[in-house]
Amino acid sequence: MSQSQRNLAEEIETLSSDERAEVERFLDTLMFRNQERVTARIATSVSEPAFEKIWSNPEDDIYDAL
Repeated sequence: MSQSQRNLAEEIETLSSDERAEVERFLDTLMFRNQERVTARIATSVSEPAFEKIWSNPEDDIYDAL
């Protein structure tokens, strides 16, 4: 465990049980947001080959300059 992790753990230990619960909810929110971003990146990368066939055509070349 790094020094900053130890410091954070020590600070959390000084909190009341209600405050610890609030910190836990906040961390859960951050983790959920991060997981959503990861999922979106994976979905985008998986779908790119299928959309490449649709997007890469002479009729749509004008949009490449936008």
